[in-house]
Amino acid sequence: MTGSKAFASQADLAEKRISFEQLSPHAWAYTAEGDPNTGVLIGRDAVMVVDTQATPVMAADVIRRIREITPLPIKYVLLSHYHAVRVLGASAFVAEGLEQVIASDATLALIQERGEQDKASEIGRFPRLFRNVESVPAGLTWPTLTFSGRLSLDLGGVKVEMFSPGRGHTAGDTVAWLPEERVLFSGDLVEFDATPYCGDAHFADWPATLDAIAALQPQALVPGRGPALRGEAQVAAGLAGTRAFVSELYAAVQAGRAAGEDLKTVYQRAMAALRPRYGHWVIFDHCMPFDVSRAFDEAGGTAHPRIWTAERDRYMWAALEG
Repeated sequence: MTGSKAFASQADLAEKRISFEQLSPHAWAYTAEGDPNTGVLIGRDAVMVVDTQATPVMAADVIRRIREITPLPIKYVLLSHYHAVRVLGASAFVAEGLEQVIASDATLALIQERGEQDKASEIGRFPRLFRNVESVPAGLTWPTLTFSGRLSLDLGGVKVEMFSPGRGHTAGDTVAWLPEERVLFSGDLVEFDATPYCGDAHFADWPATLDAIAALQPQALVPGRGPALRGEAQVAAGLAGTRAFVSELYAAVQAGRAAGEDLKTVYQRAMAALRPRYGHWVIFDHCMPFDVSRAFDEAGGTAHPRIWTAERDRYMWAALEG
């Protein structure tokens, strides 16, 4: 393929420094300078992991750090949403006592509808995040326990509430909330100093979903990407930054649509509008073609996000960046 930019993040090969930090008596954050985060919740009887990393080999590092703290079985994995980079490491936890892979009913529906195509798409876009992809078992990560509404679990003196605060990053976004410690694991509904990926988003709904998160008044929040947020001011900054990016991008695209502009012109409009404020955020150039494409669809009346395939990815990239 010709073009001025390497496709998506295929040229991103730099490894990131990993941090594993305790946020409250029972909550930890595994973060990596803008790469996908993992949450860890440890009770008296069991451990829960929120998002598994992209491959079993990468998940092994999460397990190593958990084992430095506790020998308890890792009984539960929660999928905050269906994206491959979040879920394909789940098989690594089987040997650690895994009993249930938990997801919302809406996430299960998305896996059924588009999981295979999305897996191929994501691996092609960002190979560094799928290190040792050959370690992923054939097939997809399927939840063994799904729910609608709200699901609560007791890890042994630690209550975990799982629910959807609304659509945003995907239609199936699920958060994990420790009400007694006021710690929230948001998945990609919230990012910090990292560009939200919006290729499967619901732009019109996302701000209200962030309002629902803010109403919980978290004292700590683990975003999908970026450092863990501590205290009301940092949490508010993460919510405000995500809201501003999503809202400004959608407004720019709606303006272009209203002016009768084609996708490439709208993309150039959005890049010019957002780069000054957000261009330094992690994966900005990677995300923007996908984000604008989805916003262009939604602004034009396509309520349900179109499925991304490896072929559609490259066609879109060539059209916008070629």
